[in-house]
Amino acid sequence: MTLLSSVFAAVICTVIWYKNAPKSEMKVGILCWMYWGASLMWLIDAVFEYAELGAEYFTPAPGDMLNDFFLGLSVVALGLVIWLVILLVKDPKGVIKEAIFKKKEK
Repeated sequence: MTLLSSVFAAVICTVIWYKNAPKSEMKVGILCWMYWGASLMWLIDAVFEYAELGAEYFTPAPGDMLNDFFLGLSVVALGLVIWLVILLVKDPKGVIKEAIFKKKEK
């Protein structure tokens, strides 16, 4: 489930990035790289786990599936938080800069 949730996030993010590719104001490319990196990490983990467990890998317990799903959602949420921090620091539209200088003028 971790691989599945990170791949879905990577695909959705890539579609959004590709749709707005020339502008890239929101730095969605950074989010794509993070999600594709996480997907690659989970894929390698799945390959090694399959090598260890064999066919048992495809019949996980429901509790394990739920834990993996929550871990996948946590990875997606952490990626979004990191992206938001990068977005706020770089401030591509100048919104934060404008808000800070607007308060200082009053």
